[in-house]
Amino acid sequence: MFNTQTANPARPGSPAGNVATASQMPERFIRLPEVITRTGLSRSSIYAAIQRGAFPASVSLGGKSVAWLESEITAWQGARIATRTH
Repeated sequence: MFNTQTANPARPGSPAGNVATASQMPERFIRLPEVITRTGLSRSSIYAAIQRGAFPASVSLGGKSVAWLESEITAWQGARIATRTH
C-alpha cells in the first residue's frame, strides 16, 4: 500500500527536503521548431553551423528524434550577444 508518513522537510534525505533550485534543475531538451524560434535561424542554417562547429550539436533521443540542450542554446545566444558591436 501507500506510505502515509509525512516527510520531514528539514531532513536532507526526505522528498520535501530535495527541492531543486534553478541551478540544480535538470537539463531541458528543446526540439528544432523551438530552436528555430529562439535563434531566428532557418533549419538549414542551424545544420550548416553545426557542421562548421559554430552551433551546439543536437542530442539523439532515439530513432530519428533529436533535440538540443536548452542551456547550450542559451549559452550560444549569450556568446552572440557578447560579440556584437554597437
